[in-house]
Amino acid sequence: MLIIPGNLLATIRTPEDLRKLPKSSLPQLCDELRQYIIDVVSIYGGHFGSSLGVVELTTALHYVFNTPDDQLIWDVGHQAYGHKILTGRREEFHTNRFYGGLSGFPKRKESEYDAFGVGHSSTSISAALGMAVASQLQGNLTRNHIAVIGDGSMTAGLAFEGMNHAGATDANLLIVLNDNCMSIDPNVGALREYLTDITTSPTYNKVKDEVWNLLGKFSTFGKSAQEIVSKVETAIKSSVLSQSNLFESLNLRYFGPIDGHDVDRLADVLADLKTIPGPKILHVLTVKGKGYGPAEKDQTKWHAPGLFDKLTGEIKKKTYTTPQPPKYQDVFGNTLVELAEQNPRIVGVTPAMPSGSSMNIMMKAMPTRAFDVGIAEQHAVTFSAGMATRGEVVFCNIYSTFMQRAYDQVIHDVCIQELPVIFCLDRAGFAGADGPTHHGAYDIAFMRCVPNMIVAAPMNEQELRNMMFTAASDTVQNGKQAYTIRYPRGEGVMPNWKTPMEELPIGKARLIQDGENVAILTLGHIGNYAVTAMKKLAKEGIRPAHVDMRYAKPLDEAMLHQIFQRFDKVLTVEDGCLMGGFGSAVLEFMANHGYTARVKRLGIPDAVVEHGEQMELHRECGFDPDGIAEAVRELLYATAQVRV
Repeated sequence: MLIIPGNLLATIRTPEDLRKLPKSSLPQLCDELRQYIIDVVSIYGGHFGSSLGVVELTTALHYVFNTPDDQLIWDVGHQAYGHKILTGRREEFHTNRFYGGLSGFPKRKESEYDAFGVGHSSTSISAALGMAVASQLQGNLTRNHIAVIGDGSMTAGLAFEGMNHAGATDANLLIVLNDNCMSIDPNVGALREYLTDITTSPTYNKVKDEVWNLLGKFSTFGKSAQEIVSKVETAIKSSVLSQSNLFESLNLRYFGPIDGHDVDRLADVLADLKTIPGPKILHVLTVKGKGYGPAEKDQTKWHAPGLFDKLTGEIKKKTYTTPQPPKYQDVFGNTLVELAEQNPRIVGVTPAMPSGSSMNIMMKAMPTRAFDVGIAEQHAVTFSAGMATRGEVVFCNIYSTFMQRAYDQVIHDVCIQELPVIFCLDRAGFAGADGPTHHGAYDIAFMRCVPNMIVAAPMNEQELRNMMFTAASDTVQNGKQAYTIRYPRGEGVMPNWKTPMEELPIGKARLIQDGENVAILTLGHIGNYAVTAMKKLAKEGIRPAHVDMRYAKPLDEAMLHQIFQRFDKVLTVEDGCLMGGFGSAVLEFMANHGYTARVKRLGIPDAVVEHGEQMELHRECGFDPDGIAEAVRELLYATAQVRV
């Protein structure tokens, strides 16, 4: 469906076109840009509220700064839709997040205006500082470097590390703090309270306007302007605010807060800040979902709502005539509450993803036993380790892709100390439209190589419940080993999933179907693809055996001995990286025990796999049902069949 841009927006191909407009046209352009985002996302889907909240900020930044020579770095990138539309990608924007289309996040390979690829939070300040220092080293002292970071992202340690370093330099760096009290879920922690203290101080907000008026009169004060402004600001902050200014203590000049939806004021302030050298921070107040009523009222729901009717605000959902399987995350959330009702020592921890991981179910039912620690994966793991030392049974739920950020803590604080923390890794495998920054491709490999670690993956909802029950059991909790359970984004396969829970023997596989000639060994949900493939193969008279291995570590060695003694053709299937993953573990077993079977491994290759629907990406990598069937034929006949 063709989306028609407004009259002004239709003239903007690049920010150079934007900068030709009179400033008086900017409010109209912002209205048209906001409407265009609403039109496109309502029909094609994508992230929503974040980009609506920064329409004026995006417009002002590109209007004032000479992008792409001036380097503009977005944090995470959920909010960069307006940026993409204004930087030459408006006509392609409807392909956003679709297979082969635009990335949902800034991406260096996609545009020269995307100065840094993002997807994980809190990287913008460090990256922008690196660019600013590089510009200095190369003799360019006029280029501007702007990091736009949300108050949620500011809670991560990396953001503070970047600010701490920036304050010790004279780099030409502007940090724009986009403060909307939200990331995906409402922000938590002391920083939120600190920012609220600043933004709600009536005396400070009254007096600081005088500072901005002073900033606008640089020509009057000449070279002494910066010194005067600095003295006035310091006096205001030290006498008015109840706390010393955090940012000033890091040697970052602090300006604000200002209204992030007043594009004229934003443009004026940014123009003034261009002339102030050194590291500085501008505090901008915005509303997530601004300009679309339903998104302003329920900001979590409208972070990425899917398709919707823009007139009524009704989110379009598929309807079914039969019961459907639940999402794995909801099975986790509900099962955790069941277990916690039985065991008062069970607690839950998540780093800023309570709704995405369904930890919010426990937070509602047992608010004193479930913890959202903010965007702080490292802290989440060590915090969990600390509770485990005191006998708490800790379920630490982190997306697989974000667990990468806490790997040192897993090794150093959990496994070396033999603490039985339970890691539930949501979004394992391909994350779909979020793309390579969010794919959970590496957790099997990086978890199974760590001592004192169990690595499990359920094939269905019942198995997930059983693994959670097992991980919380005295057997595991007294065994001094961490327990990782990985499961994918999306639905399972069991509409009637609330089955009785039972303890599983650690490292024990299960035979799904016996067969002949070829053995298929699968790990996790992807085993359901093998079931589908085997139905197709049965019509050709091919009947391989199928084993759900359940555990990548420890492997069921008794089962593997049986397999390699009976079969000389073995296929492994996983939705994780091939290098160092489950298939590699099987090959290691084979080599260690002198077996010589022909083994073919299916999984994620040693490459960056882009975004698309999960099945599209599975097919691209050859482990969809057709790919599994083809691999079996190849093993049997030694010639690959052409896939239709």
